[in-house]
Amino acid sequence: MTDTYTPPKVWTWDAENGGKFASINRPISGPTHDKELPVGDHPFQLYSLATPNGVKVTVMLEELLEAGHSGAEYDAWLIKIGDGDQFGSGFVEVNPNSKIPALMDHSGDAPVRVFETASILVHLADKFGAFLPKDGSARTEVMNWLFWQMGSAPYLGGGFGHFYAYAPEKFEYAINRFTMEIKRQLDVLDKQLANNTYIAGEEYTIADMAIWPWYGAVVLGTLYDAAEFLDVESYPNLMRWAKQIAERPAVQRGRMVNRSWGELSEQLHERHSAADFETKTQDKLESEEA
Repeated sequence: MTDTYTPPKVWTWDAENGGKFASINRPISGPTHDKELPVGDHPFQLYSLATPNGVKVTVMLEELLEAGHSGAEYDAWLIKIGDGDQFGSGFVEVNPNSKIPALMDHSGDAPVRVFETASILVHLADKFGAFLPKDGSARTEVMNWLFWQMGSAPYLGGGFGHFYAYAPEKFEYAINRFTMEIKRQLDVLDKQLANNTYIAGEEYTIADMAIWPWYGAVVLGTLYDAAEFLDVESYPNLMRWAKQIAERPAVQRGRMVNRSWGELSEQLHERHSAADFETKTQDKLESEEA
């Protein structure tokens, strides 16, 4: 039997909580050091990392470029959250919440900061008139699912993912609690996709771009290594959709942005795609790092 924890009357921060990201968790906001952000030549400056939240935005930018929107050219700058880059003064000016991704839009008369992935996706969709209906019930349905993702994903990442994959020890109660909720969410998506090609209907939208990096990655086995544990094959409609989105060239490119070279090597090996695309992608990333 484990010891029972009794919360104090007032919580104080006196020790790290353990787990993979313990060194960067803290109960206060604001910068920890002065560091300016780099700025490139393209209209959009993206400061991010290829976590599921980061992938949402790089997929959107790559989809815009794939669709012929040359004005969506961007510079991608790596923010190493394990090193605390998100607490630099320049990053905090763009996103006071110190979370990736953060975007600076230099395409207008004055720079505009955009943070929170739903805000970034809607900002880009409205700017280019793409992947989001302009008005009516179709737009509302996309927004329904976009904000479903924003409200649901913390249970997947901060809840299930943390206790299943990152916590310093396994807690049965916590894992059971969040597994139950995640399987409910997978069931919600599976039922929605039973009669729809994409999340919000028959058109590919920012709702798919927001949901796929989290839930698509989980069922395809690339996030938390939990596919078998969650019995993902019992969600056939969700599996169909996840594989369909994974085949999109812009999604494949978007997944590669702001990754370490070790992660890139694994991803290129997994994709089994044409050698010319791999060479083009590698050359592009090398030029961005230079």
